[in-house]
Amino acid sequence: MKRIAALCALVGLVACSAPQITRSGLNPKDFEASYNGAATALYTLTNPSGMEVCITNFGGRIVSLMVPDRDGTFRDVVLGFDKVTDYFPENNQTDFGASIGRYANRIAEGRFTLDGVEYQLPQNNYGHCLHGGPTGWQYKVYEVLEADNAHVKLQVVSPDGDNGFPGTVTATVIYTLTEDNALEIAYEATSDKPTIVNMTNHAYFNLAGDPAGHSIEDDILCLQASHFTPVDSTFMTTGEICPVEDTPFDFRQPKRIGEGINAPCEQVRNGHGFDHNWVLDGNNTAAELYCPESGIALNVLTDEPGIQVYCGNFLDGSVIGKKGIAYPHRSAICLETQHYPDSPNKADWPSVVLRPGETYTSHCTYLFTTK
Repeated sequence: MKRIAALCALVGLVACSAPQITRSGLNPKDFEASYNGAATALYTLTNPSGMEVCITNFGGRIVSLMVPDRDGTFRDVVLGFDKVTDYFPENNQTDFGASIGRYANRIAEGRFTLDGVEYQLPQNNYGHCLHGGPTGWQYKVYEVLEADNAHVKLQVVSPDGDNGFPGTVTATVIYTLTEDNALEIAYEATSDKPTIVNMTNHAYFNLAGDPAGHSIEDDILCLQASHFTPVDSTFMTTGEICPVEDTPFDFRQPKRIGEGINAPCEQVRNGHGFDHNWVLDGNNTAAELYCPESGIALNVLTDEPGIQVYCGNFLDGSVIGKKGIAYPHRSAICLETQHYPDSPNKADWPSVVLRPGETYTSHCTYLFTTK
């Protein structure tokens, strides 16, 4: 009997120490790996209402995000992968859920001049530098400074000359899940030399929790923006700031995304749909996205001057995500709060320069409700 009792106790100990499958169906063991000598893991945030956010320190990425729909059923509303190795760039070069840096969005021809010195960056997208280059922070392993059920604080140190950028930058990202179903993201960065910084999150949202069967064209979008920045055929901003009035880009009143995303308009053609920066009108609320199918509404709040709206125009079913689902065309939308694309080369746009002794800060809140 003693041997049986001891065996039962041992089995219980093993069961208690085994990682629990998350509400979204992820196995934390599948996120334990090493990349460039640094360890990766999965961190789970929960709140009293049952909301769950899973984050990996590889790229500071949101892997899953479970929120209740109008009937109280929890749905995973972001795209991603079931294991961390699928995020490694040799397997999939995607930005799913990533903390983007050192410079989110594009810099024209990968060049900018700061204090009279010209810097050349990688040209990894149509001749421009996109999201900090091919080894941007979305492909770095962040150090975990703090972690509990409500928040996780991540840090990345980007050395001087990383992808051509000047200065050693130390940046932190804090994800906090609140009791009112908001995911707050706070960014900070310092540098030992003058440099440029523009951080954002690149979550791909499908508020139906059904990327295989629900197109974001059926969702309702409202943007607190009277102007946008046009782009050329290489997705680079032209330097203009144009009114949205009488264009497909007018989302000042809620409307279905599909109403204008295929409009016979040069700007829509240049973006292959909507892949543009909207100039926010200055209040804290940037956007509201609503899914009539699930009843889930997402409010985006920020202190940034712009928001890049990307409607999954380049998803084509070739990427296989969580639960073996192929992600089809326009199965998700990105709402990236940030400074405008190519701001280092546009002197009259809000500055992205960070100097020694200064601290870069940025805040974004994704607040979920139902209707």
